[in-house]
Amino acid sequence: QVQLAESGGGLVQAGGSLRLSCAASGRTFRNYAWFRQAPGKEREFVAAISWSGGSNTYYADYADSVKGRFTISRDNAKNMVYLQMNSLEPEDTAVYYCTAKLSGTVVSGGDYWGQGTQVTVSS
Repeated sequence: QVQLAESGGGLVQAGGSLRLSCAASGRTFRNYAWFRQAPGKEREFVAAISWSGGSNTYYADYADSVKGRFTISRDNAKNMVYLQMNSLEPEDTAVYYCTAKLSGTVVSGGDYWGQGTQVTVSS
């Protein structure tokens, strides 16, 4: 059974940092992404990371709103994906979701989703 479990959310002041983690169980995925959904808004893409497999090459993609502030990474041995968030702004307040896709682009969403973790940034 495939499961994605996010952790690491919380309350932080503007300018602060948080590191989100996503633990995947059940299988290994090539492509992971983080999405977020703020109150009253649609879920939006935040960052994605793809793994080429044999060549062991990683590719990352970011929404313009988080470029230079957020970093996505993964540890295949642990089946973990991370989102390091720096210079947080109140506009980053949202529930953050981890999603995974077996193959193909994940920037529009994956095959599996976690339950989400709340990030609140105070001004």
